[in-house]
Amino acid sequence: NEELKALAKGFVAVRQVEMKNVNLSQFQFDYDLNWAAMFLNADGTVYARYGTQSVEGPDAYNSAASLAKTMKRGLALHAEYPGNRTLLAGKRGAKKPAQTALDLPGLPGKDKFRAQTRLGNCIHCHNIHDAEHEQLQDAGRLNHDALWRYPLPDNLGLQLDPSDGLVVTAVQADSPADKAGLHPGDMLTRADGQVLTSIADLQWVLHNLPNTRASVTLKATRGDSAIEKKLTMNAGWKKTDISWRGSIWSIKPVLATWCAPMKDKQIKPLRLAKGVKPLEVRWINTDRPEGRNAKRAGLRQGDIIIGMEGKPLRMTSQHFNMHVKLNYKVGDKLPLTLLRKGKRIHFDWPLTDGN
Repeated sequence: NEELKALAKGFVAVRQVEMKNVNLSQFQFDYDLNWAAMFLNADGTVYARYGTQSVEGPDAYNSAASLAKTMKRGLALHAEYPGNRTLLAGKRGAKKPAQTALDLPGLPGKDKFRAQTRLGNCIHCHNIHDAEHEQLQDAGRLNHDALWRYPLPDNLGLQLDPSDGLVVTAVQADSPADKAGLHPGDMLTRADGQVLTSIADLQWVLHNLPNTRASVTLKATRGDSAIEKKLTMNAGWKKTDISWRGSIWSIKPVLATWCAPMKDKQIKPLRLAKGVKPLEVRWINTDRPEGRNAKRAGLRQGDIIIGMEGKPLRMTSQHFNMHVKLNYKVGDKLPLTLLRKGKRIHFDWPLTDGN
């Protein structure tokens, strides 16, 4: 993109491909993203964040056009710095107890990661969240509220133009945004005093709010006028679809299997009820004890899952995994209806903890 190439000349550009020695206090962002950008002053001040993802995919909210606008907004903030320091103060997160990924208590395989980086030996971004999950699970403190990270503007009832990042395109009826009086066409400028350059900037503000009853004050422009609206969210407002997140796989119970969606031509001969979305057990990871335990209990490669909890299965593979993580714990049994060689059987999947 020629515009991005030209804009990049205004920055010192650094591409970081793994998280091994990254300062976690400085670089705080959604580690489940497939790509993210941060725009910084040399003194560590954060001007902007860019990169947003959801169940709709990695490109639903990102575009070359909105990245260019974020870069321009970042350059404008840099030109005014340090006179605008107070507007940027909240963009740099509080110091983390672990300086790097290798300092995270929940990160497994540290001896391997300490070695020189090579293929299969890098710390992926999502491994940061994996380690956080492991630490919370070991302490018995992992709960759903810890999983609702970086909520989208949609949680406020706002849809923002992906080609801009700040312009409101739609407001959901009876949502916090609707009740506060925001309208399509409004352009967001501040959130709780922090200057905004992108959707990710707004997500950063929302991420740091509690999942209890909370509020956020948004400033915007409407035509030639500046407006300010206080949005009030009810308890549980951060809950969202996390089925796309790579770090969800580390949450216990671990299934240690690959349950794959089936194509229509494979489903039709099964003569299932309309809307059933069967999943085929393609692989059981017997290198992991969870997989060995499932196989020992009777799960077989080639089994077709057609029901769960006494109801027809009507969810994707990702949502099946998320449902188990959010609704079951280690020691439970997952009640399934399977098709095996054309016969329906009941199977209680034992959810174990690596023993």
